[in-house]
Amino acid sequence: MASSDHPDIDLTTHCDCGAVMLAAKGRVVSMFQCACENCQRVSGSGHSSVALLPAGAVSVTGETKSYARPADSGAIFTRHFCPGCGTTLLAQSSRAAELRILPVGLFAGHNDWFSPNQLIFARSQQQWDLIADHLPRHDAYRDASRK
Repeated sequence: MASSDHPDIDLTTHCDCGAVMLAAKGRVVSMFQCACENCQRVSGSGHSSVALLPAGAVSVTGETKSYARPADSGAIFTRHFCPGCGTTLLAQSSRAAELRILPVGLFAGHNDWFSPNQLIFARSQQQWDLIADHLPRHDAYRDASRK
């Protein structure tokens, strides 16, 4: 049985227009919030809330488009989204090719398992974006030993 730090999930969801389905089944590797400027632009908010799962635990059905960009780490960061409605479905980083990054809001109404344990890119956090005070903050990427 999974702990609350690493819950097992078995969820299916879809993009806003319903053209792309995403299934996530397996143990969550990590849960955190990111206040980098890219996440602010993509989310339309002050941060993103994400869960990491092994690549094999995530499947996508339907046509997607992707956008790849260099990240601050020098890695390539790729977001996959619905070409019809633009909903971000998942992302991946060349720093951790074996993982998929899922926006937790994609599972609206079925994401009460989410419990972030840190904020990364706190240096970009907006004062108006209220993040729980108890979360450890990292100015950039988190320490690789913390998941």
